[in-house]
Amino acid sequence: MSFQLTSEQEMIRLMAREFARKELEPFAHAWDEQETFPVEALRKMGGLGLLGMMVPAEYGGAGVGAVSYSLALQEIAYACASTAVTMSVTNLSQDPLFKFGTDAQKERYLAPLARGEIIGAFAITEPGAGSDPGGMVMRAEDRGDHYRVNGTKVFITNGGYAGSIILVARTGAEKSGRGLTAFIVEPGLPGFSVGRKEDKMGLRASNTVELIFEDCLIPKENLLAKEGHGFRIAMVALDSGRIGIASQSLGIARACLDEAIQYAKSRRQFGRAIGSFQALQWMIADTATEIEAAHWLTLNAADRKDQGLSFTREASMAKLFASEMANRAAYRALQIHGGYGYMKEYKIERLYRDVRVTAIYEGTSEIQRIVVARESMGA
Repeated sequence: MSFQLTSEQEMIRLMAREFARKELEPFAHAWDEQETFPVEALRKMGGLGLLGMMVPAEYGGAGVGAVSYSLALQEIAYACASTAVTMSVTNLSQDPLFKFGTDAQKERYLAPLARGEIIGAFAITEPGAGSDPGGMVMRAEDRGDHYRVNGTKVFITNGGYAGSIILVARTGAEKSGRGLTAFIVEPGLPGFSVGRKEDKMGLRASNTVELIFEDCLIPKENLLAKEGHGFRIAMVALDSGRIGIASQSLGIARACLDEAIQYAKSRRQFGRAIGSFQALQWMIADTATEIEAAHWLTLNAADRKDQGLSFTREASMAKLFASEMANRAAYRALQIHGGYGYMKEYKIERLYRDVRVTAIYEGTSEIQRIVVARESMGA
């Protein structure tokens, strides 16, 4: 087993790092304060191939694989976690199109997504259906040459800016994961509108909205795969999405560690740098060790995806460990900063807010434990 990155992977990591430190980090604080969606930065990322990294070149993507994608996303998240989740969800929305879309759908939606000409969204969550997709009530009724859709989706990342949205709605009567069907939605469809923008604790430069469907007419050609395949499509997408959130968590954790080390070296109390005290050294040591463990869990899941192997268990392990690790890293880093860490002028305050949701979205930690247990037990 080789733990060495290829020259291409290392080059991609360094490219993403250089871009993130120059084009994202200097502006991340202001974007957060003003809730500014970084349209221009995302356009540049599209030009660099960062918004279609796992899509083959034949469909306009970079085709560099999940390991390279994880490395790049970590660097983006280090600089701006809000931009990282926008990148992650855009890549997440491409997997269903690539695996289940028709040639016409790939040409119309996947290629522009992969080239960064549009960004993507994935709409599953409803007011009464989060961890339990069987609780979905949004209905899609077959009306001949189109489906008529009614209902509301909530907490949809990129929803207000997306040019392509993967929507999962109920076509069957059974109240379970069965009877769910996936569709492709684009702005301008009759009966589709963007609702309120969420006022969030963190990731305030990312776009999170509700999507409203009132007798929305979705053409039959926008059906993804077949009726009743929606649950399977969602699970396939979320497996890849969890690699993305694990990578985002790693980037945030590394930023927390660097902030903690820098502050511990410069802040003096009792006549010496606080980094010389064992209690703080142990915090730094624990964070550094856990980052390394999360890094290899995440790259293992990504490598299995690249090899075409099953990676459901590994992706959930990576997402579970990395997100909870990153929350611990942020806690320790803020503790090392003391009262100053609670002030908005310090980067750690933003990191502390941004990291919290990583253990919630795309499957809570509790859901990840269920997935890992079931996969481990062969259930």
